[in-house]
Amino acid sequence: MTEDTYEVLAVRFATRQTVASQVYLNYHVYGEPDRPLGMDYFFWVLRGTERTIIVDTGFTPQVGDRRGRTMTCPVPEALGRLGIDPAGIDQVVITHGHYDHTGNIDLFPRAEILISARELDFWTGPYAHRVQFGHSAEPPDIVAISNADRDGRVTRLPERHQLAPGIELREIGGHTPGQLAALVRTDGGTVVLASDAVHYYEEVELDRPFLVVADLEAMYRGFDELAALAAEPGTVLLPGHDPLVLERFEPLDPADPGFAVRVRPDAEKEDR
Repeated sequence: MTEDTYEVLAVRFATRQTVASQVYLNYHVYGEPDRPLGMDYFFWVLRGTERTIIVDTGFTPQVGDRRGRTMTCPVPEALGRLGIDPAGIDQVVITHGHYDHTGNIDLFPRAEILISARELDFWTGPYAHRVQFGHSAEPPDIVAISNADRDGRVTRLPERHQLAPGIELREIGGHTPGQLAALVRTDGGTVVLASDAVHYYEEVELDRPFLVVADLEAMYRGFDELAALAAEPGTVLLPGHDPLVLERFEPLDPADPGFAVRVRPDAEKEDR
């Protein structure tokens, strides 16, 4: 790697089994029978020669148990397997305020926390507690981010932000008011790390919005923007929850292919 390229790791920490009608907005309008669908939960590591950046922080086993999620490798254990000391991490990106992306903030006591200004303002504002929004968040996580903000450790981002050479953060609305995606340069091309701007590949491929949506027009617009980015040569889209991620890329540990993968456009498997 060079100073402006990164190794991108998608690290699975939990999973669950659901059905398509519980994943896609108004699934009945597609005129298809319901079907089983897996959902994996990831956080991401951007590892470069000069820095390691964590993107999202998962949830704790306690939250997972209460919400009926199956932990496959809790975040602290996963970080240990990767040889990462969270106390030494300088930057954590929070892509949005939902529970499965905001837990474990206390693991990173020194880190600058980067989040969209629009996103943080929403989750600390007057409407976040309303049921249709609030069910997707954990109030203690929002408090932890707010406390870090009070302590001067939070950077509120504009719609576009150059985090470092080779990493650009973009606000892609729809799922939440200020959902972030990241464009990350690797040795093998550019990774469009969508987080939950796209949960599954087929959201973009079949033009099917996710069930949880703050702004439907913005979600469709985000699909178009991310699809256009992913269509560029040497670029690959990385969705936030699709089990196919573990099949399309090289496992970090061949003995445990369900733990993590290295995401490189030039290594994406063609047989899909």
